[in-house]
Amino acid sequence: MTQAFASEEMSSEEAAAAASSCSREFRANPHPVYSALRAAAPVCPLKPPHGVDTYLITRYDDARAALADPRLSKDMYGAIDAYHRIFGDSSIALDDNMLFSDPPKHTRLRRIVGSTFTPKRVESLRPKVQKIADELLERCPASEPVNLLQEFCFPLPLHVICELLGVPENERRQAQEWSATVAQTGFGPEARKALEIAEGNLRDYLVDLIARKRKEPDGALLSALVTAQDEDGALTDHELVSTAWVLLFAGHKSTAYQIGNAVYHLLCRPEQKRLAFRDARATAAAVEEIFRFETSVENSTFRYATEDIELRDTRIPKGALVQISLTAANRDPEMFPDPDRMDVERPNVQATHLAFGLGPHYCIGAPLARLEMQIALTTLFGRHPEMALVGEPEDVRWLTVPFPAFRGLAELPVVLDPS
Repeated sequence: MTQAFASEEMSSEEAAAAASSCSREFRANPHPVYSALRAAAPVCPLKPPHGVDTYLITRYDDARAALADPRLSKDMYGAIDAYHRIFGDSSIALDDNMLFSDPPKHTRLRRIVGSTFTPKRVESLRPKVQKIADELLERCPASEPVNLLQEFCFPLPLHVICELLGVPENERRQAQEWSATVAQTGFGPEARKALEIAEGNLRDYLVDLIARKRKEPDGALLSALVTAQDEDGALTDHELVSTAWVLLFAGHKSTAYQIGNAVYHLLCRPEQKRLAFRDARATAAAVEEIFRFETSVENSTFRYATEDIELRDTRIPKGALVQISLTAANRDPEMFPDPDRMDVERPNVQATHLAFGLGPHYCIGAPLARLEMQIALTTLFGRHPEMALVGEPEDVRWLTVPFPAFRGLAELPVVLDPS
């Protein structure tokens, strides 16, 4: 893990340049840069590699306000020129969903998905999640180095979300490969071709899968969405494909990287690990602190200003893109004392951290992510309490793709049973 920056020595101009560049050093360890921005430029204009001027919000109070501000629109069709420059044309068909919409459309889509993606349906997955976790660990060699990210952290939430949606088991690996291209390639002109191919393949696959669910409903979530109705009408074909896409992609990538982040930080802090697994309540609290400390969703998805907005003496002009740094907000010392220390006994974290966002766009998959995290960690450390990193903690590699979708490890080499 590269320690390339020292926030107390960094000017606001240097911090803004570092965040704008999305350099490998910044991607490996963004926290000092965010610390400098919180102190000196909490609403910071950036010129990222995608070439679209952006404003980055880094303080906790500002982040909370911005996440719920209706003047910051999630409907990227309203900023279509900027959208094209960042994502190209291929993403449009996959972004017609509740994540990229405002009321009343967002309200309708959220209601339809919420009526099928219920807490009861999520809780019913608990035995299946446990079974998947057990089976994955049984396949891992105990005394030889293993890349836990590849062998456990990714397969677990992938199989769970595919089970929830009703994706056939023999089709899951291909869906994972296409999703990985989107997650790890980043966005912008240099990555556009790879994105177009992966997103086109995913779109075609989902169209075909939905057609099969119409012919042969199976009671899974995707079948329920196919037949979902509400007073405003059913999902359109585009909305259905796009909703399936966001549930599949966001439903396993964010959790996979989050499990990896959790394992890494717990292995680096034996006393925190001990405290985290005293009982089920301690584990649930530890999971929330890990969400705060190193969330896998570093920044919110883009918003754009529908009018001029004044925030902390900075004018965000109408039409400008805005990103909210969940990572920076979750380490704001004005909200979380000693924020760069992971403390699994930190009080009231679940009610305050912003890892799942806030307001109308609060992550609909939060209950599933919590369930998977708790089962993944208790199963992994319960079976292998002496698990250890291979190599030094500072040598573990983080994703360094410019402008990535997630904050997470590139690999997680461990030995499950060093004895």
